[in-house]
Amino acid sequence: MKIDSRTKPIHKIQPAKVGNIPEGRLVPRYAGWIRSDSHQMLFRLAILLIAAFPIFSASIAMAADSGNSPSDSLDAFAMVMGLLGGLALFLFGMEQMSDALKAVAGDQMKTLLAKLTTNPFFGALTGAFVTAVIQSSSVTTVLVVGFISAELMTLSQGVGVIFGANVGTTITAQIVAFKITKYALLMIAIGFTMMFASKNERGKHYGEIIMGLGLIFFGMGVMSNAMKPLRSYEPFIDLMKQMENPIFGILVSAVFTGLVQSSSATTGIVIVMASQGFITLPAGIALIFGANIGTCVTAMLASIGKPREAVRAAVVHVFFNVAGVLLWVAFIRPLADLVIRISPVVAGLSGTEKLAAECPRQIANAHTIFNIVNTIVFLPFAGLIARLVVKVIPETEEIATGKPNPKTQFIREDLLSTPAIAIEQARLELVRMGDLVREMLQKVLPTFIENNQESAEEILEQGAIVDYIEYELTRFLSTITGGNVTLQQSERAFQMLHLTKVIEHISAQIARDLVPISVKKISRNIEFSEEGSEELIRYHALILENYGRAVQAIADQDRTAAKNIVSSQTELDEIGSIYRRTHYNRLSQGFQESVESSHFHLDFLSYLEQINTSAQTIASTILEE
Repeated sequence: MKIDSRTKPIHKIQPAKVGNIPEGRLVPRYAGWIRSDSHQMLFRLAILLIAAFPIFSASIAMAADSGNSPSDSLDAFAMVMGLLGGLALFLFGMEQMSDALKAVAGDQMKTLLAKLTTNPFFGALTGAFVTAVIQSSSVTTVLVVGFISAELMTLSQGVGVIFGANVGTTITAQIVAFKITKYALLMIAIGFTMMFASKNERGKHYGEIIMGLGLIFFGMGVMSNAMKPLRSYEPFIDLMKQMENPIFGILVSAVFTGLVQSSSATTGIVIVMASQGFITLPAGIALIFGANIGTCVTAMLASIGKPREAVRAAVVHVFFNVAGVLLWVAFIRPLADLVIRISPVVAGLSGTEKLAAECPRQIANAHTIFNIVNTIVFLPFAGLIARLVVKVIPETEEIATGKPNPKTQFIREDLLSTPAIAIEQARLELVRMGDLVREMLQKVLPTFIENNQESAEEILEQGAIVDYIEYELTRFLSTITGGNVTLQQSERAFQMLHLTKVIEHISAQIARDLVPISVKKISRNIEFSEEGSEELIRYHALILENYGRAVQAIADQDRTAAKNIVSSQTELDEIGSIYRRTHYNRLSQGFQESVESSHFHLDFLSYLEQINTSAQTIASTILEE
């Protein structure tokens, strides 16, 4: 079926009722829960609430022991409410800003990921840029795992990208270190106005970025105000003094980050404490180091039950973060001295006020220096680290079943929060699906001509894998459009959803039509004439080549190739007609082999023509983008 070029594009795809669901595969009851970013944020806030109340309860108990009434010293409930409310605004602002950045910079991220070089240095730059935009090193790691699994990237190349991802996370600290909380409400107002007044999507996204920044700074202001009473609260001041011990500071921060699974939350709180003068620069550096270790918990949890490549990528992430901290832990003081020399100085202040004014920027700079230097130090050893990780986590010896394992390589639920990257990964999965169908079509010939029963069974097994990928890809693409996507992204997802159905239809036609007539021919021990066999082989080669060009056009997004495929339709139809006439000539001349095989011969030609029509549909769909 060809697409009518007059048909208007559908810009919002509802979750499809998917057919051909592999046996034993359950349909998710609520597809919306796949997009779990908001639920992760609520989970982090709940954990923070659980962790915060014991801390403040202990503080009040210490105050009571010292002879002070809790009500006189602190309003613990108001402080916890302010801290959690401010943190919620902070995280929501980060989420909104990140989503808008993904939409604005989506095409650039897609281009970078598609052109990853063999040079680990450029891989690190790519990882830094992508993570700076999406604000999630775990998503970057997921992408790396997909590329490694598909053999588009080696583990040593992936190591460079993972290293760069850590540099990208330093953007968070740099953003929150700006002390412009007094302009937060103005930024929120400007961003809100742009979101609703702009008549184009890009303007709306810029408004979301500005409003997200405003929410970040407003949330920091709320947290800062909530913590002000602690300036004169001796138990808390004594606790902060203990952070001067780097081991204690790293341990506390690592545990806290591991619990809330958000280094951004830890960074925000550390910067807020620094802005109140609660902690010194060495203590702040120790806390940032701890956050780097604590975030490894997220990577390790994400790798549970995943392929070996995912586990290796998580181990690389853990090794880099932990080794980096161990490398620097003895040099916290020298690092602090260096940062003080290169960071801005606020004149006319002293004591706590000076510390509160200068320390946030110093901590952010220390965090950036720490990650950049670590990347530079470890990057030359990317290949060595990759080989070491492979030795530590070798391939498992799986029981050979003789059957291929149905699974996807590129699409993962972690990517759904980044539509531009999710769509690009879906395209790679679609190309993989197309290649599998090409293998099925290639195997049909020896099955049909040579009566190869084993080849027929292999085709059916591959067809089951194609069905699985089609179901997962349809669900994935349908879910993408439920988020914050641009019109172009929505159209792209619709296009790939249609291409997925077309390619699955070809697979079904091979398994439903070509394989059964091949098996039937085998059971009857039918043989073709020499001339008939040669014609079928030549026509099959032409159809296989044309379909392969269609899949390659998807891979390369090549409109010129698609035009050539469409223009070849008439020529291939004429060749099919010629081979029919020559077959009829042999029938009229009484060739016994042609008479016995006529039904199979003509059906094979018809099915190949139908497959070629589907290849034309693929090309037409590409041209309509």
